[in-house]
Amino acid sequence: MPDPSVPVQPVRAKLVDVAQAAGVSKATVSKVLNGRDLSVREETRQRVHEAARTLGYRPHSGARALAGASTHALALLVPALANPTYVTIARGAYQRARELGYLSLLAEDFDGQEADESFSELVQEGRVDGLLIASARPGHSLVDTVSRSSIPHVFLNRSVEGSGRNVTMDVARSSVTALDHLHSLGHRAIGHIAGPPGITPSDARKEAFLRHAGQLGLHAALVASGDFTEDGGVSATLQLLGAAKGGGPPPVTALYTSSLAQAIGAMGAIRSLGLRIPEDVSVVGNDDLPVAGHLCPPLTTVAMPLYDLGTTAVDALVAAIRGTPMGDIVVPTEPRLVSRGSTTAPGATP
Repeated sequence: MPDPSVPVQPVRAKLVDVAQAAGVSKATVSKVLNGRDLSVREETRQRVHEAARTLGYRPHSGARALAGASTHALALLVPALANPTYVTIARGAYQRARELGYLSLLAEDFDGQEADESFSELVQEGRVDGLLIASARPGHSLVDTVSRSSIPHVFLNRSVEGSGRNVTMDVARSSVTALDHLHSLGHRAIGHIAGPPGITPSDARKEAFLRHAGQLGLHAALVASGDFTEDGGVSATLQLLGAAKGGGPPPVTALYTSSLAQAIGAMGAIRSLGLRIPEDVSVVGNDDLPVAGHLCPPLTTVAMPLYDLGTTAVDALVAAIRGTPMGDIVVPTEPRLVSRGSTTAPGATP
């Protein structure tokens, strides 16, 4: 007779138990629960999932790895968690991954801790099914690592030439949107704070800014580069407004930045020179997040489809995992101007 003082260990449901409950073979259950169920009828898939939930079936991690089964987990690598742009991208990726039955993990590729082969090993060791790579700067060792492997992966918000795996936005259109807004207000001396050289979206945004400025007749358009941070915005703004340090008029009457963080830094730098926003210098930031509306003055921005970028990248990666041929994708949602109090006509009085 069992000793009542000894706790009874629950019996863990096995694959065969799910198969018997669903009235199908073990092979069919394995296909369905491991995401290799494209040939299985929808009714059968639903019956298998319902049986697994009822029995509390959880696949054994060791057996799953040995079988090469799906982990239903994706890994997203971003260049900096401090950059609020990637918060929205990650949220879109996480939500879409959940909708598709995957978990999205997040990793940071920060200076001094570059993720290279250790990141791709997540897939090679069966820990995740694929990689979402938002950190793909020129010369990054991870780009070479994944290009020589069969690891399912996509590049998002970055372009790797010739990869055929790029998921991007129309960043050139964001420069056109910002310039058209400032030009319509009467600005003719407009500066641009670009990101670091060699970063694909930054280079594309800068090139589009200079090209459209020329089309508008703004031949003296000025550009300075800085990190996508508040400090980067400060240093680039001081460079562009150097003539104003001695009390002279600013050489530009408006600034368009590559990131929201740069715009926040730019606003602080403008005030440090004794200038007013927007009466002396108007500011437009790239990307729109809730904090932009709570700055003083509220910041005019170009809203980019960051959330859509995250969801589209997950759609592309999951399709690749399931065997669909890859191709470059541009998110169709266009940039949108969000007009607030940081822009006005040049020389306007309060």
